[in-house]
Amino acid sequence: MKKVELVVIPMLGRSHIIPAVEIAKRLVERDERISITILVMNLPFFAVDSYIELLQADASMNNSIKFLLLPQLERPMEDISRAFIQQLIAEYKPIVKQVVREQVLTTGSDSACSESPGQLAGFLMDMFATPMIDVADELNVPSYVFFTSGAGFLNLSFHFQSLRDEHGFDISDGFKDLDAELDIPGFINRVPTSVLPSIFLEKEGCAIMLNHARRYGRTKGIMLNTCLELEPHAIQSLSKNAGSPPIYPVGPIVNLNMQNGGPEGSLAAQASIMQWLDDQLPSTVVFLCFGTMGSITEEQVREVAKGLERSGHRFLWSLRRSPPQDGMFRPPCDYARLEDVLPEGFLNRTADIGKVIGWAPQVAILSHPAIGGFVSHCGWNSTLESLWFGVPVAAWPMYAEQQLNAFHLINALAVAVEIRMDYRWDRRKRVSNSLVEAEAIEKGVRNILDMESGIRRKVKEISDACRKTKMEGGSSYTSLGHFIKDVFDNISSQ
Repeated sequence: MKKVELVVIPMLGRSHIIPAVEIAKRLVERDERISITILVMNLPFFAVDSYIELLQADASMNNSIKFLLLPQLERPMEDISRAFIQQLIAEYKPIVKQVVREQVLTTGSDSACSESPGQLAGFLMDMFATPMIDVADELNVPSYVFFTSGAGFLNLSFHFQSLRDEHGFDISDGFKDLDAELDIPGFINRVPTSVLPSIFLEKEGCAIMLNHARRYGRTKGIMLNTCLELEPHAIQSLSKNAGSPPIYPVGPIVNLNMQNGGPEGSLAAQASIMQWLDDQLPSTVVFLCFGTMGSITEEQVREVAKGLERSGHRFLWSLRRSPPQDGMFRPPCDYARLEDVLPEGFLNRTADIGKVIGWAPQVAILSHPAIGGFVSHCGWNSTLESLWFGVPVAAWPMYAEQQLNAFHLINALAVAVEIRMDYRWDRRKRVSNSLVEAEAIEKGVRNILDMESGIRRKVKEISDACRKTKMEGGSSYTSLGHFIKDVFDNISSQ
């Protein structure tokens, strides 16, 4: 039996590395000929050890997957900009090449011995790790992209690349202050400029993203964490795009097995949270959480508290503090005393209907029958998790491509209501462009918990479709099979 080895290169951050590990698990479970080595870049501003230990301890981890933590680069720290991160990735290229040659690359064999490594079949790299395409080319192996966002964002990236390269249009300057609606391939509705991803509205970020889009065309294919049932127009548009390599929509990729991942003491905290939810009636609680990197100002905290209290609905609120600006890429942390940031008396007045927590086991919470709505930043992983569990969303996008995700949820899928679409949070400066007032929070909570709303029925239909797509015969199951077949075919033609 011919065995092959894929090298997976994720970006750091839970929203990138966890889906990368999940797709690696799915590949080796689907085809026993495949083994995978995951190369983890040891970036100086990101603590990776806890992530790796957590993922390796995952009960569902397959023996055909191994992790290699790359050595840390010895270089002075600078301001952590997008350009700086891309420079670091580029500097990892010779290290990756050496590690692959010494620890992964073989001449290939058809040995039936299970311990025998297989022929290197290619690189599967994160959407932001495209400098590694050069390494794959030097090693004369195929490269593939794992696009951890939706197909709509990929369509937009290719469209903006075309506008820039073929028509000379300056994307960041041309759209930054423009109030208009755009015709974008793959979107059934015209796209307001107000929901364009923030990366395209900054000159540095736009140049980097367009470079990634150009490199995608050099690969043998793009695997997407989405499915035909969620983004039919976007996927069909990509399939017809002559400038796009083959695409493989294989999502939704959601980790349902990782039980922890929080700070010290989080197992006890999770038990307390789940016990509180067990005491609530079905679909009566709204869950508020803004992702692993999401936080809000203290002024905004007080507005959220007012809105929740006025709504009168039951709530579970993951409230976290922005990390210190110390040059490290850290997630938010828990407040030492919630009383110091919440309105005076809030915790006492809402003790019977609400629970304010720090870190949240999001998947466990969203899967609980008591949850009836999700106030979310609409990060792509959170979006997929809410759809998987059939939880309607009150959309409060903050950064990255979250505005675009929220636009799709509200206007195309009709599974979400809007809290505020033009809010922008600067993760580096820890400031926002505006304040979302209590009235908007209250309205969003009331709307999302409306039991008569058609949104609840629609999101249940989407949830059922998402689960079926991964079953044998489903669109994502079939697409993953096509990817595996093409991986083996591309070895032969290389």
